[in-house]
Amino acid sequence: MTNRSPRIVARPRGAKVCSQGRNNTSNGHSPEGAQVCRQGRKPLVAEALYRQAPEGRQNARAKDASIAPPKPDDILSTSHRGSPPGLQTTAPARLRRRRPSRPLRRRLVWASCLAAVLTIALAGCSRKNAAEKQRKAGPRIASTQPASRQGPLKIAVIPKATNHEYWKSIRAGAIKAERELPGVQILWKGPAKEDDREQQINVIENFISAGVDGIVIAPLDDTALIRPVLDAKRSGIPVVVMDSGLKAEAGRDFVSYVATDNFGGGQKAGRLLGRLLDGKGKVIVMRYLVGSASTSQREDGCLDVLAREFPEIEVVSSDQYAGPTTDTAYAKAQNLLSRFGRIDGVFCALEPSTFGMLRALQDAGKAGKVKLVGFDTSLKLIEAMEAGQLHGLVLQDPLNMGYTAVKSLVAHIRGQTVPPRTDTGSTVVTPENMNEPRIKELLAPPIDRYLQ
Repeated sequence: MTNRSPRIVARPRGAKVCSQGRNNTSNGHSPEGAQVCRQGRKPLVAEALYRQAPEGRQNARAKDASIAPPKPDDILSTSHRGSPPGLQTTAPARLRRRRPSRPLRRRLVWASCLAAVLTIALAGCSRKNAAEKQRKAGPRIASTQPASRQGPLKIAVIPKATNHEYWKSIRAGAIKAERELPGVQILWKGPAKEDDREQQINVIENFISAGVDGIVIAPLDDTALIRPVLDAKRSGIPVVVMDSGLKAEAGRDFVSYVATDNFGGGQKAGRLLGRLLDGKGKVIVMRYLVGSASTSQREDGCLDVLAREFPEIEVVSSDQYAGPTTDTAYAKAQNLLSRFGRIDGVFCALEPSTFGMLRALQDAGKAGKVKLVGFDTSLKLIEAMEAGQLHGLVLQDPLNMGYTAVKSLVAHIRGQTVPPRTDTGSTVVTPENMNEPRIKELLAPPIDRYLQ
């Protein structure tokens, strides 16, 4: 079979075009005055010019000879919208694009739908099989140490600050755990002061970027630190919260919470202060920092006991904050003592606040006369208790807290079950029992044994 190219039909000026078909004459040209019909492929040629009048045919042939061949730019592809003046082209039907028939299109649609259904069904079966295998294998511990891991577990320990005696005891406990646990390395870093939330957030974010194996943190703020802790969890890094809580759920949002029962510790302090005052007098509860969950719970516990068990005690101030350092606490204490004049008792929920209040009482000549109960310990507070200027302390066990927090995290990483909450206890210390062996160890933890 020979290939036939489309015939080019030149339509002279003056030719009429019928809107129902294509121009296609037998000799390739339509004479002037001819009507070109688009209804079919054969043109309607005037009988007077082609068939009945020989002179018409001769004139047509003469005019045909005068028509110049079309230029390449004038040749157009077949179009159902017609041709420009002077030219029209036609192409054989076999060269035009043919659409699939309707039955074929239906079969293609049904085949596509069937393929999609089979794909979804196979994906569902795969998920079901994976879930069944996981169920048979038991619960997954997302943070379990991979068997192929090389080198020690890197555990980041982030305190609220690094300049207080309390946090030195926490660090000593973490190092004690490091020495007892094989293949563990402690990374200690925290803000300089206990009011620098942004720095603590930066510290935890840097440890997340470094890809540590676990994080132990004492949050400076029970709300601001939620997002970084959840970021660590999403990165596959387990977190144990110690000392101060978060407004999140232990065992779900983080592995475990290791701390003192702070509300209970505050109740012990309030009960001691009430007894020292024989249930009567004016009291100041000087708060620590906004957002500090642990100290807020201690202050609330103290106020709870004073209100329930000692109704004749008047709390003249419970909404003033000491601030993060001894100096800020000292300034606030001076202001309160000057403002309220005669005061019978004071409770402070942290060591820097307690020492700042002690200094203010000493400067005012009221040390020993005003009953002072504090929280946590330091060498200066021990000396004040021996001198009768400090009447009681509620002690935590920070060395044990740091030790337990690290051990709980490592146990979790290595696939063991740990409780969501661990209470490390609190103890009331007075001048009467401060020389007992266990109390002496709480008053002066053996941190030099681990920090040298």
